[in-house]
Amino acid sequence: MKKHLSTYKDNAFCILFNNPDKLRNLYNVLTESSYDKDTPVVINTLKNELSQSIVNDISFTIGEKTVVLIEHQSTINPNMPLRFLFYVTAIYERMTPRKELYGTRKLKIPLPEFYLFYNGTSPFPDKAVLKLSHSFEKSSESNNPPLELIVKAYNINAGHNSSLLKKSRDLQGYARFVALVRKKQAGQKDKDDREEAIRLAINECIDNNILKEFFEEFGDKIMKSILYMSIEEYGDIRAEEAREDALKDAREEALKEARKETRKEVEKKTKETQKKIQEKFRLEKLESARKMKAMGLSTSQIAKSLRLSPQTIKKL
Repeated sequence: MKKHLSTYKDNAFCILFNNPDKLRNLYNVLTESSYDKDTPVVINTLKNELSQSIVNDISFTIGEKTVVLIEHQSTINPNMPLRFLFYVTAIYERMTPRKELYGTRKLKIPLPEFYLFYNGTSPFPDKAVLKLSHSFEKSSESNNPPLELIVKAYNINAGHNSSLLKKSRDLQGYARFVALVRKKQAGQKDKDDREEAIRLAINECIDNNILKEFFEEFGDKIMKSILYMSIEEYGDIRAEEAREDALKDAREEALKEARKETRKEVEKKTKETQKKIQEKFRLEKLESARKMKAMGLSTSQIAKSLRLSPQTIKKL
């Protein structure tokens, strides 16, 4: 299976900005605001509330009147407005006392704002606006659809939004770090050797004073996080889509080679191919579990990350 860097990058992004001061500074840069250090910032990021594998990256309230949701993506995802809708609904539900929801007094809720940072390799404009209404099967007859959600998206790759990155040392440092990871991995003989590429990038960041304090403190935690691949490789929609594509290709190949065979024979070959693909996924999950176990992670942590039974892990 091809290994991706996006899970790792998402983790590094979340770890970096899991700090009220950094979030306050980032919000000031994005909105040209001037909130000072006395302005309260409360992090309320969702943790496994929507499903076993999908959580939002960062959510916080600033000044008690605004709730900000931020996502980092290394793969272009046209469904981000819909995902943001799920996230903010869960956050509002958590904020709202159930009894007061059915009362006669109007409740006040913080104004939502949605931001997306893109750092993938596919072409993407400096800035883009993603709207929930773009996903409606039936377009609204007016310019004001009954339900709307607007996401401001920024490309933070090198050469894009330079003025924005210059104002945010953390965002700029993060973008430079990801660029270094890509460069280091390109120089590896084994294109899937993520661990070495990431380790070299972290060391170079420290040597060149790129988020030096952050990587000195969290470098080990970030390295360990690359083994948690359930979101990117075993748990999320992209993994399921990749598996479905593989099965589809297998069926088409079987049909092509067996035009003169009976339908029963074609289905038999397809099932055999499906079993091989499923076995490959199973073996790769077991190998990841062995690595996690060797690093001292608990059985429950491994089971939750890779969706394996504790009994299976104990036998490794």
